Amino acid sequence: MARELRFFGDPVLKAPAAEITEVDGKIARLVDEMFEVMYDAPGIGLAAPQVGVQKQLFVYDNDGDRGTIINPTIKESGGEWVYEEGCLSIPGLYVEIVRPKEVLVHGWDLDGNEVQFEADELWARLIQHELDHLQGVLMFDRMTPDQRREALIEYRRLQDEPVKAPRRPRRLRLQ
Repeated sequence: MARELRFFGDPVLKAPAAEITEVDGKIARLVDEMFEVMYDAPGIGLAAPQVGVQKQLFVYDNDGDRGTIINPTIKESGGEWVYEEGCLSIPGLYVEIVRPKEVLVHGWDLDGNEVQFEADELWARLIQHELDHLQGVLMFDRMTPDQRREALIEYRRLQDEPVKAPRRPRRLRLQ
């Protein structure tokens, strides 16, 4: 079964995902399908709810370091980093969002091995963004009310544009 990317407005994106209790062939097939969707989009990370599956896992390709994290949690975080963030489920919109600069991540890999590692800057942001998806949190939820209002207006405007050529991403500098 081919998976499709879910977009803003789909209720599956707002619901918390369930913990995975068993890694089996279904999970392995899901991971393969998620990588296909992520690369087709194209993106560097994709959470299971973004393809309509309410399971706690995400896939990533961090500059050639490709993998899967199951039931991820952030054990520690520190610092602060502002960076333009985008989302495959909210195409074309990029907004500066403040997040911790460094995180300590815990979870399991596809072979069922426990993993724990530190991440910083873009790698930390990718992890935090995907963990948000697993909790039913979108980047709009990370904005102030004024930022959210402006970003939603811009996103709706992007959706109303006639599709003549590939869209250039819009970057908002929201204060």
